[in-house]
Amino acid sequence: MIDRKSKGSHAERELVRMLWKAGWAAIRVAGSGVQRFPSPDVLAGNGVRRIAVECKASGELKKYLSKEQIGQLRSFAKAFGAEPWLGIRFDNDQWYFLALEDLQETPAGYVVSQALAKDKGLILTEVLGEFIYKA
Repeated sequence: MIDRKSKGSHAERELVRMLWKAGWAAIRVAGSGVQRFPSPDVLAGNGVRRIAVECKASGELKKYLSKEQIGQLRSFAKAFGAEPWLGIRFDNDQWYFLALEDLQETPAGYVVSQALAKDKGLILTEVLGEFIYKA
C-alpha cells in the first residue's frame, strides 16, 4: 500500500508527464506546502499561458483542503502571473481541474467530492485549451 505522501508525489509526477506530452513545459515543485513561501505543486506554461496547480490524489470520495493551502495557491498565482487551479485525481478516474471559485467551502476550509469534480471540473485538454467540438 502506498502512503499518502508517496501517492501525492506520484500523482504530481504523472501530471508533469502529461503536461510535457501535451506540449507544455512543466515542473514539480518539490517540498511545496512545507516551504516558507507559498508554492504550487506543479507549475506549467506554454509560452503564452502559465498555470499553477495544487495537486491532490484521493482514494476516498471526498478530499478536504485547508484555507491556507488554497490561500497560498491564490497568492502565488497572483504574484507569478499564473492561473490557479486545483488538480484532483480520484482512484480509477482521470484528472479534473477546478477553478478556486468552484470549490465547496466548509467551516475549516474546502471540500471537493468526486461528484463536484465531475460536474464543475475540466479535464486536462479543456484546461490547456484543446477543446474538441462535436457536431
